[in-house]
Amino acid sequence: LYGFLHDEIQPKLNLSGDLDYRVFLLHASNSVFLYEETRSLRRIIGKFYYCGGENRAAAHATLEQEFANLKYIRSLGFCGNGMHYIARPLGRNAALNELLLEEYCYGESLSSVIRRSIQNSDPGLLFYKLTALAFFLSRLHNRTTQPGNVDFNPAVHYAHGIIRTLAERGWISEHRTNRFHELVHFWHDRPEMWSDCPVTVHGDATPENFLFGDGLHVISFDLERMRSADRLFDVGRLTAELAHFFMLYAGNRFCAEPFIGHFLWEYSCHFPDRVSAFRAISRRLPYYMGINLMRIARNNYFTWDYRQMLLNAASECLKGGLQ
Repeated sequence: LYGFLHDEIQPKLNLSGDLDYRVFLLHASNSVFLYEETRSLRRIIGKFYYCGGENRAAAHATLEQEFANLKYIRSLGFCGNGMHYIARPLGRNAALNELLLEEYCYGESLSSVIRRSIQNSDPGLLFYKLTALAFFLSRLHNRTTQPGNVDFNPAVHYAHGIIRTLAERGWISEHRTNRFHELVHFWHDRPEMWSDCPVTVHGDATPENFLFGDGLHVISFDLERMRSADRLFDVGRLTAELAHFFMLYAGNRFCAEPFIGHFLWEYSCHFPDRVSAFRAISRRLPYYMGINLMRIARNNYFTWDYRQMLLNAASECLKGGLQ
């Protein structure tokens, strides 16, 4: 690893010589480390996709996919001195447990912004940063539109998979399991769910994967789940996360509604007909928000009572949107 840093990565960062690095393990789904050069304090993120127990070929494919995804989105203008930025991939090395190295990006995460807004009673902070994020996501989506209509089937299969996991872990009853499957089936038959064009979505649009700089500056990374889908795949995940954060830190998910509405309205302003876009997005949102509340409830570190609050909210979204 040191040889790879020395020979391949340091020249890209204008660093030279036999340098020393401090190494920190970061909390993430993969084995992710922070490497800090001790003199310049330059930082690098390293992601190991193979840790010994996974399928090596699949891990290699994921490494190559994320490397390509980062380069592709940066090629669309998400680099340089603009407001919207995707982390720069510095290199990859399959021999080092399928390692990806990318630049470390500075900024305040969306999760930190939400908590700070709630704890300091500062709604203006969150409104402003959601305006920035809406601009970022609309630009990503609108620059990657594809011909034809979106295939809604993968989003349906994804929902059924989440429901099965919740049932297998004993977190929902047989009656609720059947009801959730039924609701997903109802959404499957709604024509608006198939009506939009596909776009490239971030794929893991959670608050930890977006950083904010000054003004409207937004930074993102972690594109291994990037795919072609309905734009609501990202939008619905973020709105579900907003509801979750307000449930967790303010005790009331309905306190998130002004922020969700603001985010959708700001996202819609980047279309020729803002009102029509807002209406179309709002019709599809309850499904994507509902399944993402179920996805959040799937985490095993929540209490039983809080998980049921999330599932009740998911049920209300899925049912309410059908009325």
